[in-house]
Amino acid sequence: MFVTDAPAKLNLSLAVIGRRADGFHELVSLVAGLALADRLSLTPGPAFALTCDDPSVPADGTNLVLRAAEAYARLRPDCVRGSFHLAKRIPHGAGLGGGSSDAAAALRLLDQAAPTPLGHDALERLAAEVGSDCPYFVRGGLKVMRGRGEALAALPLAAAAALSGRRILVIKPPFGVATPDAYAGLARTARYQDAAAAEANLAAWVAAPAGDPGELGNDLAPAVFAKHLALPTALRWLRDRHGLDFRLTGSGSACFAFVPADFAPATIMGTLRSAWGSDAWLADTRISV
Repeated sequence: MFVTDAPAKLNLSLAVIGRRADGFHELVSLVAGLALADRLSLTPGPAFALTCDDPSVPADGTNLVLRAAEAYARLRPDCVRGSFHLAKRIPHGAGLGGGSSDAAAALRLLDQAAPTPLGHDALERLAAEVGSDCPYFVRGGLKVMRGRGEALAALPLAAAAALSGRRILVIKPPFGVATPDAYAGLARTARYQDAAAAEANLAAWVAAPAGDPGELGNDLAPAVFAKHLALPTALRWLRDRHGLDFRLTGSGSACFAFVPADFAPATIMGTLRSAWGSDAWLADTRISV
């Protein structure tokens, strides 16, 4: 059996600088991996199959794990096949990249099982065929993401050190947000950032990384908040009652905030449940490298 973690990620900032000819959007985003992770295992067998401990997760050919496995097999027809099992910890529809991370984990497992591995560079190219976020998850860590998500650059050491290990609270309401809906909402307004300005703002934070990179903003937030009023309402309450600035990650619906080491997350659960009901979700985690 082969086993690997499939970490969640945060878009600590997300600038959308235009729409591409292929229909995707062009991004400049500061991305961080989290200690919060799914776990994927592969037991060799005659054919690809998938089981999951979360019955709400589809285990058929629409799941990115199996789509990634089939993509690997098309490139390497003699690859090891078998049954995947997914232990799900990252909520779906959250903007945390859980499905994409699971797909990249499948590619890593298959490459680990191969007598002659393809290696990370080839896996990133293959992952780009599966989904826009998937290449990032081949290696994860602290990156600047550009293009539609496939162009990745490591964060300079000083900026990475400023983020690594920092404590993060991630919260999510009982509903998710479909990524295409969030981008469609932005496209209707066509309020794209100037590319040079987005790069300059990110470069300024990288040069002096002591502040909260979430202040760089998330260009999907206005469209998502306009449609899902429960999100901005809860975030205002959390700021006013607890002094915490939660920000949307990706297309949401999850939001994150940096918190000090001595913060007790139970103090905010009453506010969350007042806003979102008993199914409000919270993870107390850290940025990982």
